[in-house]
Amino acid sequence: MRILIPLAAVGGLFLVGLLGAVQGMGWIFGVALPYLAVALFIGGLIYRVMKWANAAVPFRIPTTCGQQKSLSWIKQNKLDNPYTTLQATGRMALEILLFRSLLRNTKAELLDREKLVYATDLSLWIGALAMHWTFLIILIRHLRFFTNPVPYFVTFVEKADGFMEVGVPVIFATTGVFLVAVAYLLFRRLSNPQLRYISLVGDYFPLFLLLGIGISGFFLRHLAKTDVTAIKELALSWTRLAPVVPESVSPLFYGHLFLVSILLAYFPFSKLVHMAGVFLSPTRNLANNNRAVRHVNPWDYPVKVHSYEEYEDELRDKMKAAGIPVERQ
Repeated sequence: MRILIPLAAVGGLFLVGLLGAVQGMGWIFGVALPYLAVALFIGGLIYRVMKWANAAVPFRIPTTCGQQKSLSWIKQNKLDNPYTTLQATGRMALEILLFRSLLRNTKAELLDREKLVYATDLSLWIGALAMHWTFLIILIRHLRFFTNPVPYFVTFVEKADGFMEVGVPVIFATTGVFLVAVAYLLFRRLSNPQLRYISLVGDYFPLFLLLGIGISGFFLRHLAKTDVTAIKELALSWTRLAPVVPESVSPLFYGHLFLVSILLAYFPFSKLVHMAGVFLSPTRNLANNNRAVRHVNPWDYPVKVHSYEEYEDELRDKMKAAGIPVERQ
């Protein structure tokens, strides 16, 4: 049920999106819902970031797995155990751009039912890296629908992405890589018994949603007859806050757009928001210099204390009467 429910939900949402082609429904699925989704995305993201930013971090708690800076003749691991802000920035850059922590993903195998062996498993790192980077490139390519004239960097990305020049229209390399990467991450979660045991509906739904968006987008570009001019007219009208819904927009586009709207609205309230959370993670963005610098908790407040001397001065006679020894007679 944890698998079938999100699968059925994505399929049902796509079918609901097809209603946008019905007479009079274009404004709902082509204007109102996309605007609402963007508002939820921006507002939810700001709310989550502000909530994290206001959380107390009384101590430096970076996660480290290398040699800390100590004596001059001991070599420090500057990326795994940063000492300065610059080193911590380098560590964050590798984490954000290359998912460096996933390189330490390991798998355990039991050989001959006796020996437990650990080995590096690069499949998750490769799959995640491929999915995230291709998704970013696809988003950049889609900027051509929202700009007129199209910026040079968008045109450059399109040409670089379609360097193979296969098919008409050209099949972009990122399209195939994205679908394969998402399918692999889904297959990995389904085929691994341990991973499947701990997976919830919230783990499967984003994967099915991304897969649905990718497949419907592929159909729109290569298999279905799509009025690209009408779609660009609709997208440009969004940016000008003067929406116009062309009549020639296909039902498949409305299904694709509705899934994208669901992704935007769902994003800030799901695990996908780690995209912003990684920047505010104290286990990653802090330098580990506790031995060299004294850190004072900025959330400390003055506490009224009652010393033992004051306690004894108040109760000395009663303590003597009860036979309790006192320091001063």
